[in-house]
Amino acid sequence: MNNRLRVLRAERGWSQAELGGRLGVSRQAVNAIETGKYDPSLPLAFKLARLFELRIEEIFDDGEVDHGHG
Repeated sequence: MNNRLRVLRAERGWSQAELGGRLGVSRQAVNAIETGKYDPSLPLAFKLARLFELRIEEIFDDGEVDHGHG
């Protein structure tokens, strides 16, 4: 699943470890989500959305919907 996590994190100047700390997960988990190797649980996705003040679908893209970008 594609996501904007790396970009959002970089905009705030947070390391993967720092973001992990804010979410209560490991740096490795953050890296796995960012690289698309691992999809977050729903509670974790909600935490991310609240942290970045976005809707879940503004962070994650399942590739099945045209979000009208561009």
